[in-house]
Amino acid sequence: MKAPGTATFCEFGGVALPVHSLNTLVIGSGAAARNAALQLVRQGQTDIAMVSERWNAGTSYNAGSDKQTYYKLSLAGAAEDSPRQLAADLHAGGCMHGDIALCEAQHSARAFYNLVELGVPFPHDRHGGYVGYRTDNDQRGRATSAGPLTSKLMCEYLGRALEREGVRLFDRHQVIVLLVADHGPATSAAGQAVCGAIALDKERLDEATYGLTVFNARNVVLATGGPGALFRESVYPQSQLGSTGMALRLGAAAHNLTEWQFGLASVGFRWNISGSYQQVIPRYLSTERDGSDAREFLGDHFPDLRTLIRATFRKGYEWPFDCERIVNHGSSLIDLLVHRETIHRDRCVFLDYSRNPSDPMGSETFAIGQLNPEVHRYLDNCGALQETPIERLLAMNAPAVDLFRNHGIDLAHDRLEIAVCAQHNNGGLRANVWWESNVKHLFPIGEVCGTHGVRRPGGAALNAGQVGAIRAASFIAHNYSERPPPVDDFARIVAGQVAECLVFCRRVCGGNRSEDDGLLPAAALAEIQERMSAAAGHVREPHTVATAVGDAWRMQRRIERKLRVPIVKGLPLAFRVADLCLTHAVYLEALAEYLSAGGRSRGGALVLDPAGMECGAGLGERWRFARHAADSAVDRQVLEVRCEAAGKVRTEWVDVRPIPIVDGWFEQAWADYRTGRVFSEREEG
Repeated sequence: MKAPGTATFCEFGGVALPVHSLNTLVIGSGAAARNAALQLVRQGQTDIAMVSERWNAGTSYNAGSDKQTYYKLSLAGAAEDSPRQLAADLHAGGCMHGDIALCEAQHSARAFYNLVELGVPFPHDRHGGYVGYRTDNDQRGRATSAGPLTSKLMCEYLGRALEREGVRLFDRHQVIVLLVADHGPATSAAGQAVCGAIALDKERLDEATYGLTVFNARNVVLATGGPGALFRESVYPQSQLGSTGMALRLGAAAHNLTEWQFGLASVGFRWNISGSYQQVIPRYLSTERDGSDAREFLGDHFPDLRTLIRATFRKGYEWPFDCERIVNHGSSLIDLLVHRETIHRDRCVFLDYSRNPSDPMGSETFAIGQLNPEVHRYLDNCGALQETPIERLLAMNAPAVDLFRNHGIDLAHDRLEIAVCAQHNNGGLRANVWWESNVKHLFPIGEVCGTHGVRRPGGAALNAGQVGAIRAASFIAHNYSERPPPVDDFARIVAGQVAECLVFCRRVCGGNRSEDDGLLPAAALAEIQERMSAAAGHVREPHTVATAVGDAWRMQRRIERKLRVPIVKGLPLAFRVADLCLTHAVYLEALAEYLSAGGRSRGGALVLDPAGMECGAGLGERWRFARHAADSAVDRQVLEVRCEAAGKVRTEWVDVRPIPIVDGWFEQAWADYRTGRVFSEREEG
């Protein structure tokens, strides 16, 4: 990557700060951010730069599963598929706008083959067919994988392309504020436009300026991932904290904030326990916190060993928790039982690959020859009919074993501690079909952009991030390619915002730093995570949510008054915690509105209700849950939220947009493309 280049220094409140001017600033270092920068360069936009807190941090580079999935249009085999059908399946997941689904589908092949040409080793057969397999919420076998580290490989190959192009990189810079040209009440967000950002140079925190660095940019591509630090139990990499609050603070609209994916993951080394980790049928153990009283606990809630084995096996490709897969001993009953052990009984749960699961009644014995036909056929096709789970896993997917061994966990001998963890936010910032926010010149892409609805096929997020990068780059290149304003003009526009940032730095780093008087970032973060895990996790109770909303806004006021750091090195976390505090308050507001509008259990969330239906499986009255009526308004509409002022969030229910009917008349499309009309669409998303 190329060095940042020389800055112009401007005075803000008596302090000289470096200002870098450019057309487009790409914030983030994941697969979506890297592709956005690459697509901009390919379309002639060389006046760009990337800014990253740490180049190889974040979810794309540090997350995966047994074979991390990329979901795309079917490109091999005899099964019929089309962009229209892919869009229909994405749209059918619920609360996903049809025009966004169509964009993601139409660009699917282009985005995938871009990665192939860059060198990402997606497997194909001898005739060149990129064959697929089924993933969660998918019936068509569109999924593909380059192994357990697919998104990391995407980052590596995209990064090599950026190095060849000489794209500028501001590494070790944490963006803390988005700047707007029309700074004022968030109620005027529709008239606002992003014009740059402020970052902390983490190598210069000890300076009198706190390392503040200012960017004068015509456009900002925000690709900072989801708010991974909101929950106590999380499979997000520890480095993935999120920065959604920066945009919410400006009045950027968000939607579907209630929709998350949760699933079983290891808690030491954070990793999704999906796919072959479940399909080889390990046994589940529960122990006291000190390791005593080890026992298999799932069998207490299944009618027989055969049913338990089938549910465990299906947990592989039905990995996300789904409230529709609890009753009748579905695969998500396992998640609920693990949750009950870890949260309500304060025990530890482990996967044990050294032995097969057993029948607690002693009436059945695990036998390969007696497996359910679905399970036996799959394992047989994989050459994995060995006697123990670890032998089956080594035969089916040896790299899955190597992965944990490389992190000090030998699955042949060590128990693997697990929990139900937050994995992905299907909602996020709202964007139109060009991935532009309602705050103009701001383009959220990747997980920070909530294009998904209630249920999404596993791997659809990787496609969405790549497509969002293509769409945003295309719109910028054709409509927003001009230089930013002169530095002096820019400095006058943003002077007040920079001054506010300086005041925050001085307050947090100065004054009384005693623990009794100040609120330390680590304690604040723990409080946020406890509140979100209790109120907004995969098990939700309306009265808990109602209490949490008020507590969140009270904490927001405490953050503004009392957040302190003992040393200046803590300033980056202080900014992050302030961002997360606003974020969690807005997310809880959205959840409270959803419940008040009649929304109940759906997708990745179970809403408890004493008057609701039973989960069955001997779980008792505590676990009754409510569903809203079929074809309810909350499923026909998308909940949008927007900050108007501190403690005030405007909510609006908007109809789910259908998939556009496109006539496909070539001559008209050609004319619109030649004249640039195709790039001038500005409809709100």
